Amino acid sequence: MNLREKYNIPRNSVITIAGTVGVGKSTMTKALAKELDFKTSFEKVDTNPYLDKFYADFERWSFHLQVYFLAERFKEQKKIFEYGGGFIQDRSIYEDTGIFAKMHYEKGTMSDVDYETYKNLFDAMVMTPYFPHPDLLIYLEGTLDDILSRIKLRGRPMEQQTPVEYWKEMHERYENWINNFNACPVLRININDYDIMTSEHSIEPIIERIGHFIEQTRFLKK
Repeated sequence: MNLREKYNIPRNSVITIAGTVGVGKSTMTKALAKELDFKTSFEKVDTNPYLDKFYADFERWSFHLQVYFLAERFKEQKKIFEYGGGFIQDRSIYEDTGIFAKMHYEKGTMSDVDYETYKNLFDAMVMTPYFPHPDLLIYLEGTLDDILSRIKLRGRPMEQQTPVEYWKEMHERYENWINNFNACPVLRININDYDIMTSEHSIEPIIERIGHFIEQTRFLKK
């Protein structure tokens, strides 16, 4: 009996992993997919035609970039459910509007008109009964110091050069976002409660929590 069967997790479940930069979304996505025998869904960055332009000129390209992300994530979500589920997603469609588009608008790198258009498009596509929302969103959380330590540890040059103030702001924005999020059930997991990089056995207690949580949400829906 595998862990999915042991903890009664439906084989058609769709689970999304969310959290700020550095919390280990990709690592968690791969570990859960392996143990549950699910497929993975990762953000496609290499084929994004706006990314380089965006970094060169935030104000001109922020709207284009966010609309591109929205379209790609929408297509991916549709594909996952047409396939029949059984997926772990790295990053959710909800973070684009709740974190990034909102940040561009508040910082003045996205105009009022563009932001309003983007929000209307997002609501029409995603915030409807017809959109296939995930069965569960797992929010990986930790203190700002925890996040900074992990960013330093993985040593990506661009991240090392980013001011601490940016990571602080992003951490606060994620906390505010998740505290008001209600599009699907949320399971919050502290990154200090496991270490799947050094101990593969630490994934089982997480899967046990997922199983209990999904069972509870199914019961509440009845």
